[in-house]
Amino acid sequence: MSKSIKPISAYLLATFLGVAGVSHFAVPDQFNALIPKWLPGDPSLYTYISGLAEIAIAIGLFNLKTRKRAAWGAVVLFIAVYPGNLYMAYDWRDRELGQQLVAYGRLPFQFLLIWWAITISRKAN
Repeated sequence: MSKSIKPISAYLLATFLGVAGVSHFAVPDQFNALIPKWLPGDPSLYTYISGLAEIAIAIGLFNLKTRKRAAWGAVVLFIAVYPGNLYMAYDWRDRELGQQLVAYGRLPFQFLLIWWAITISRKAN
């Protein structure tokens, strides 16, 4: 049973990351707003780099030969973008409650994504 679940889980994470990665290019302003102001340079640079990383990791997760490395890449990416989630939670502190819940909900969700990617990497060959 684990063999049939493993690819589905990897495919779901790959699809999630692929859609998110493409979104970085389709609607970059939404992602630029999440880039902490203290980072040097244009926020678009970080948006596009993280979008490319998500797309590359998604492609890697679809391929059995690269799945383990791609899953570990996802772990690194999810950790690397966490400061953006913290910034979003802080920056949205004065917004309406629904938006605050989205911002605060992203914080624990990121740990679930990290766990998911670790699980995929451990089950990959």
